[in-house]
Amino acid sequence: MRTRFVLIQTSHAGNVGGAARAMKVMGFDDLVLVQPRWANVLRREETIQRASGANDVLARARIVDTLDEALEGISHLCATAMTPRDFGPPTRAPREHFQGLFAPQADLPTGVAFLFGSERFGMRNEDVYRCHVALSIPTAPGFGSLNLAAAVQLIAYEWRQALGGFGAPVAAAPVHIPADARAVSGMLEHLERALVAVDFLDPQAPKKLMPRLQQMFNRAAPSEEEIHILRGVAKAMLQTAARAKG
Repeated sequence: MRTRFVLIQTSHAGNVGGAARAMKVMGFDDLVLVQPRWANVLRREETIQRASGANDVLARARIVDTLDEALEGISHLCATAMTPRDFGPPTRAPREHFQGLFAPQADLPTGVAFLFGSERFGMRNEDVYRCHVALSIPTAPGFGSLNLAAAVQLIAYEWRQALGGFGAPVAAAPVHIPADARAVSGMLEHLERALVAVDFLDPQAPKKLMPRLQQMFNRAAPSEEEIHILRGVAKAMLQTAARAKG
């Protein structure tokens, strides 16, 4: 299964190298950085030293400007952050959540991404809202502060175990193939414009309508064909609203 580790606005070069090392130890090599502090972070001396031989992971790593770019081809998003108090995806321990993904009759995602926020302020609420789950690593009460690279190591280990360890047989292709996160995001933006056009959504007071729709579609895991249908509905709404106001 495609597995990607996404570091968002990482501020310390050493943590990028440490994350690459943690991934390589567990057999993963798909690393994407979203707006890191250093444009040359993959070539910085501290990064290379902390990678400690995982130079191939750094060589394959990509730097992108937006989270959408980082999520192409990925259908299941795991935040590594506490759920915002007012709203958000369910919070689960990694092992608990991974067991549910591989439960009998469950539709396997086409790709899984683990999102890690900035060391300084964590993940933004709007990025957490996009995710299917907020993974919370069990820690000692009163001190839950984990170094970024250490968190990557723990998640990578638990995910490798969930996949069956090394040398596990390749799983059969899922019957239902969910659309990737970028397609879902584009559909939601299209739908948001349509809801504004028909006066269902007030852009000046949107409340939590779009994040709630995001969570609803996360649970539904629509396919690419279903995304096309929904975008067709949104297009028709926009055209009808334009004619009515024309």
